[in-house]
Amino acid sequence: MNGLNALVSMGAMGLAFGLSLGVASKKFAVNSDPRADAILAVLPAANCGGCGYPGCAGLAAAIAEGKAPVDKCPVGKAAVARQVAKIMGVEASGEMEPKYARVLCLGSHEASPNVAEYAGIHDCRAAMLSGGGVKGCTYGCLGLGSCVSACPFDAMYMGADGLPRVLDEACTGCGKCVAACPRSLIQLRTKSQSVNVVCRSHDRGPDVKKVCSAGCIACGICVKNCPEKAISMDGNVAVIDQSKCTRCGVCMEKCPVKCIRNMPDGVRAECPKADKVEATA
Repeated sequence: MNGLNALVSMGAMGLAFGLSLGVASKKFAVNSDPRADAILAVLPAANCGGCGYPGCAGLAAAIAEGKAPVDKCPVGKAAVARQVAKIMGVEASGEMEPKYARVLCLGSHEASPNVAEYAGIHDCRAAMLSGGGVKGCTYGCLGLGSCVSACPFDAMYMGADGLPRVLDEACTGCGKCVAACPRSLIQLRTKSQSVNVVCRSHDRGPDVKKVCSAGCIACGICVKNCPEKAISMDGNVAVIDQSKCTRCGVCMEKCPVKCIRNMPDGVRAECPKADKVEATA
């Protein structure tokens, strides 16, 4: 008899809980925006986070709520932006020029040798925490390939000279490598933004020369000679205003250390893919 009572009690409790959950699910249900579902369907499902949102679903919801522009997905580029704009009933902002990662450092093993040995975790951030790394230049590429490991599209590899390379045909401009570089040496550029100062050292010229033969010496010759006034000095770093640069080449010609380069492609001609070495985790 006691067993029967227990079964009845359990059944009653189960029925009560079930009814409560059913009522709660109806009362507190959050209606999803059908546009978010439609946008999610046209996003590339890379879930790379390059847009700054937690995956494609997060971006789709943000666009549907008007918190993100229709062209926020760096992977989908213009084609996806047009589809999203159609779903949202707005005009696309025009053709998006794709962006690609560019490594702004010439501090190869030869140009900027290490001054010590590092035997810690094979990660640039870990090396930075261990005395700032072993690179002679404290602004230069640490060469441990954290950017390569962070790339979700296999668009980067380490060159034999200790510098990362970018394969434009695979690069989506998601920015994962940018975020992974502890020295902020990787930036996103369009093909038309090809002229860059390939050095981010803030040291004075004489100090740069001590640690890197290819670094910017902050002489300012590029600033003085740029006919478009597109170059300025930010401390000891030359900076090119890409909106003014016409790629005339004067700065590249005048730079005494040749650290201003035309970089239309991620893999430079003098650094062929055959130089590839794998980054190790």
